[in-house]
Amino acid sequence: MARQLDEQIAARYPVGQRLRVLDVGMGQGTQALRLARLGHQVTGLERDATMIAAARDALAGEPEGIRERMRIIEGDGRDTGVHFLPGSFDVVLCHGVLMYVAEPDALLAGLARMLAPGGLLSLLVRNADALALRPGLDGDWAGALAAFDSVAYRNRLGLDVRADRLTTLTDALAGIGAPLQCWYGVRVFTDTAPDGAEIPQDVDTLLAVEERAGRTDPYRSVAALLHLCGVRG
Repeated sequence: MARQLDEQIAARYPVGQRLRVLDVGMGQGTQALRLARLGHQVTGLERDATMIAAARDALAGEPEGIRERMRIIEGDGRDTGVHFLPGSFDVVLCHGVLMYVAEPDALLAGLARMLAPGGLLSLLVRNADALALRPGLDGDWAGALAAFDSVAYRNRLGLDVRADRLTTLTDALAGIGAPLQCWYGVRVFTDTAPDGAEIPQDVDTLLAVEERAGRTDPYRSVAALLHLCGVRG
């Protein structure tokens, strides 16, 4: 996904331009830190105290220049208007968040308002059109049958959450003035790997396969996750 994001940024901004980035629901700050290391000014918004502590610990180990380029704010992604002025960012990330929001329309509209004209909105969501795949491959036929007509699923943390359909999000992005420009599949072949699995020796080949599948039909349509990129008009 990082490669996909970098590709979209490179297609829209001159090389070396320092961008204003907002990472909503930044978690432990993996993407936020990576972008700060690349020279961008990054703001991470997170409400979970454990994740905030992990992100701050990681940031504390970075050189001073990177620490100065990143700030962490405790807050809910649905309250971006409380913390920031409209049009304050060139890039807004919202990765792995929508599955925890029952009604995401207000959140999406708020994210779009944070973007400057021409700004990039990057979403990572669970693919509702592929929910039957994992139980099917596991031989859970009843689970697979139920998943065909559902957007609800139980994640690996044991939480009951929701997925999104590409068509629904395409309409939603058009409605908030940040129409879909490009989309990718993420975890096409590796979604069934167990937690804690060892990194294989041929990991570079694995990543090349996943990257190719993530941009190629029909493979990307059955990816566990979808990476959608919209651009503010």
